[in-house]
Amino acid sequence: MSERLKRFRKEPGLYFIYALGRILYGSLWLDKIYLKILFKHRMGKSLNLENPKTYNEKIQWLKLYDRNPEYTLLADKYEVRNYVANTIGEEYIIPLLGVWDRFEDIDFNTLPNEFVLKCTHDSGSVIICKDKNTFDVKEAGKKIKGCLKRNYFRNTREWAYKNIKPRIIAEEYMADESGAELKDYKFLCYHGQPKTVDIISNRESDPRSDIFDINFKKLPVSNYYKNSETRPHKPKGYEEMIELSKKLSKDLIHVRCDFYDINGKVYFGEITFYQGSGLEKYVPYKYDIRFGNWIDLPLERKNKKGQILNNE
Repeated sequence: MSERLKRFRKEPGLYFIYALGRILYGSLWLDKIYLKILFKHRMGKSLNLENPKTYNEKIQWLKLYDRNPEYTLLADKYEVRNYVANTIGEEYIIPLLGVWDRFEDIDFNTLPNEFVLKCTHDSGSVIICKDKNTFDVKEAGKKIKGCLKRNYFRNTREWAYKNIKPRIIAEEYMADESGAELKDYKFLCYHGQPKTVDIISNRESDPRSDIFDINFKKLPVSNYYKNSETRPHKPKGYEEMIELSKKLSKDLIHVRCDFYDINGKVYFGEITFYQGSGLEKYVPYKYDIRFGNWIDLPLERKNKKGQILNNE
């Protein structure tokens, strides 16, 4: 079952909120109204955009007012590869096997026995093939075609995704020394400085999340997923990931830089501007405030349209 379907079953009202989002569409003013409705439904409290305090509130503010066209390239899973190569080096990029506009254009005979498919313009479209002999091409096509039709901006107003050209890429399948699924190391960076790392494990079976400060001290906080039963180990490339995060997030207000550690070799995952879309509760709540304090919004530099002046 997809994460999207799971969420709809858990929150049946969310389907109607998303349907409303298709009506409240077409201007910054309507986006603002829609996000207030969505935030109230998901977070159980009113959204303060005039003086946002929490992490999740500030993510909503950034969706509306920090609309730098360069973000489209950084959020695009194909185009970002050039940025990464030029900023930290090609050696950190997972090898590309192909890029296509349509699923029908993929020649699976040319792909290796193991590979990963994903769309360039969204989140959650990843398909992992570990054996082409048992790979269900029809089912994969159904999922990918559905994702290609979806504008990821529409449901949650994550602006960086709005104008990405929908495409499909295939990358080499990567595994660490355990031979199992990789852990994601997600560094949340504030004004070019990584502050925390969220380690996601067991993603395919029983996803777990563990949040550490930058000194790798475990924080007693949970977000969308439960904490692991055992404390994750510090990866060999941890300090290297920190330095790479600084370079990738330079001059950005807030961004998440994802990496993998494969047998001590660091690989880039993706850049994300809206952690959890700013719609996932931190428990305890004080961490929503704490993480929000690290985002310094240029509130005084908005024009009459509510846009950041230095991004015009």
